[in-house]
Amino acid sequence: MVGKGKALYAGSFDPLTMGHVDMIERAADIFEFVYVAVATNTTKTSLFTGEEKLALAKEATKHLDNVEVLYLKSGLTVNFARELGCNVLIRGLRNSADFEQETNIAMMNKTQAPDIETVLLLSSEKYRFVSSSIIKEVARFKGDISDVVPANVNEAIIAKYAAMED
Repeated sequence: MVGKGKALYAGSFDPLTMGHVDMIERAADIFEFVYVAVATNTTKTSLFTGEEKLALAKEATKHLDNVEVLYLKSGLTVNFARELGCNVLIRGLRNSADFEQETNIAMMNKTQAPDIETVLLLSSEKYRFVSSSIIKEVARFKGDISDVVPANVNEAIIAKYAAMED
């Protein structure tokens, strides 16, 4: 561990990817404690319910002693961070498009909570291309996503799409 304090890594995680897990593991190496907030993206249609995403994320991160997965049902991430006693928000960057969006989010969060810093972590090169929307598209047509999602998430995605066919 390099840093001190608590950090919050929030996202819709629909589905949770190996890129997300890698980011969580790296944040857990940097900070004393990391909360992962499973939230709802109001601009997207979700494959999984909030409760399903919560269970999948808990299972995929159970090997990390200093990580706790929580459900953020509504409200601003910075307010949730304050409630948890976090002084840092973790955000991931895959590419220049993410940089633009994440910079804007970080600046807006700063207007809401000047005392909370945003730390931008670069995605590991092997997961830079991975996005939840690409994974859902490939999985919908029965492509192999087993290298880019945790095993429990892969099983859940296969079951979810199979149920949709019935």
